[in-house]
Amino acid sequence: MGESANGQIPAEAPGGRYKWVALSNTTLGMLSATVNASIVIIALPAIFRGIHLNPLTPGNVSYLLWMLMGYLVVSAVLVVTLGRLGDIYGRVRMYNLGFAIFALGALALPFDPMSGPGGALWLIGWRVVQATGGAMLMANSPAILTDAFPADQRGTAMGINQVAGISGTFIGLILGGILAAVDWRLVFIVSVPIGVGGAIWSYLSLQELGIRTRSRIDWLGNVTFALGLIALLTGITYGIQPYGGHVMGWTSPVVLTGLIGGVVLLVAFCFIELRVESPMFDLRLLRIRAFAAGNAATLLASIARGGLQFMLIIWLQGIWLILHGYNYKDTPLWSGIYLLPLTFGFIVAGPISGYLSDRHGARWFASGGLLVSAAAFGGLLLIPTDFQYLTFGTLIFVAGVGMGLFSAPNAAAIMSSVPARQRGAASGMLATFQNSGFVLSIGIFFSLMIVGLSSTLPTTLTKGLMSQGVPAALAHQIGQTPPVASLFATFLGYNPIHELLAPTGVLAHLPSRNVATLTGKQFFPLLIAGPFHHGLVIVFSMAITVLVIAAGASLLRGGRYVYDEQATADDNTAVANTMRGNTVRGSAVPEIASPETPARRAPAPRTLARSRTPPSERPPNWPSR
Repeated sequence: MGESANGQIPAEAPGGRYKWVALSNTTLGMLSATVNASIVIIALPAIFRGIHLNPLTPGNVSYLLWMLMGYLVVSAVLVVTLGRLGDIYGRVRMYNLGFAIFALGALALPFDPMSGPGGALWLIGWRVVQATGGAMLMANSPAILTDAFPADQRGTAMGINQVAGISGTFIGLILGGILAAVDWRLVFIVSVPIGVGGAIWSYLSLQELGIRTRSRIDWLGNVTFALGLIALLTGITYGIQPYGGHVMGWTSPVVLTGLIGGVVLLVAFCFIELRVESPMFDLRLLRIRAFAAGNAATLLASIARGGLQFMLIIWLQGIWLILHGYNYKDTPLWSGIYLLPLTFGFIVAGPISGYLSDRHGARWFASGGLLVSAAAFGGLLLIPTDFQYLTFGTLIFVAGVGMGLFSAPNAAAIMSSVPARQRGAASGMLATFQNSGFVLSIGIFFSLMIVGLSSTLPTTLTKGLMSQGVPAALAHQIGQTPPVASLFATFLGYNPIHELLAPTGVLAHLPSRNVATLTGKQFFPLLIAGPFHHGLVIVFSMAITVLVIAAGASLLRGGRYVYDEQATADDNTAVANTMRGNTVRGSAVPEIASPETPARRAPAPRTLARSRTPPSERPPNWPSR
């Protein structure tokens, strides 16, 4: 496909059978990337046993956090850059390379030659490589779909693609639990055939339809953005760890340096992007109201969704499943199974809302979906800690429906609101807001839960231990243990009381009946139920507030706005005015062919469209008159 005079490769008309090929391949890519973001969460106990490392030992908590967070942090940092590179070098080319890198990381992970800290670093390093490939897939999938589908079908396509992406985070929980029960290496091996097969399939079937714009790489913007976001997200990651005599690390010099330094670098990045010729993160796209409002809602919704997922896992694993007879080591797998209604709700609502939004616009579906999720969160606050599962399952199904109603129309509206040449950058920005929101949610909601637990858990835990014969001094010492230790233990399928008491040797000196009670299935869940519900009220109240604000941001997007349709309408108006002899403001008048004057082509439709677009919604690189 040849380039135009201005360095752009023109796009072919979307549609035909190819669009379904693009949809199926990019859906596989999104599913692979997001499944691997969550697959290790449930499998972590088996993984750390396999490399002979206790993740709950204070010195090893960092390995635990980076196994959880490293993939998400890398994805959040790279997706904008990789989306912009897709605009420059070709979205399909970057997407194909992403599948190959993803497969390479999957091949290296299961063959970890080391154990202990070295083995953990091997896994973290290759997870970073895999995350780089996953970021290429996430950054370019929406842009490839937008190129392939006409505007009146993008909601349906985005609905299916978004369902695959977000439901992948829940599928990963179940898949990780099943595979880890057989062998921890299978957790990583399962991605190999998908990565290799997907790379071959995409290379053979996908076509480069999008406009490719030749421009220089914005190295200064890339570096400041990457360093700023890494510093900020790393500070949040370490902020939930204890520091000194504090239950969390928000006063740690390292955390403060990361948070403050990250914000300063990101502010500097914004100034840079407004001044460079070819910005990586084109802030002028935020002049488009539909784009800005949609991304604001995406960030807030992602924060709420991430908080919901982690809090529900802790609720199930730490309290409900144990009270209902499940062993601690089995709770990670079963918590994923019991969360399936959340995934089903999303799968049901996503494609339907995407299809309907193609005809009626995204505004009311997206905003209404956020409010439906907020109502479901409110219902979760009203049920007891030891709930009836039918009620719980219904509420999380409704929460999933709300998320599905929002995600598909919102993504389609965002991608349709930008010029074709900037779809890669817009796709990367959308993925950045999604991934950053998820990482932010972990810091925000873990912190809120820890604050809630800190006010009641120490006293409750101390009294409970003393009632079973634990010496008062030791009971008080364990009662002052930071709540994050109990949260991490339940999150990984360990009995927190056993993990706290075993190193002290006190269990060997207590009556067998007391030891059985302390390390049994009922003691800790009954002990923590009250403090946990207190923390849950704080967490879900915050989530409801975030969702309501997100719904308000979504409403601000305005009515249905498709950049290409607006361009066509303005072009038709301009041509009609020109043929009547009127000069269109900001454009040249095409000359009428005559025997003396050869026919000239009318100005490009996109130029005419830009000249009549309202200033508040004008895209970047606006031509001067």
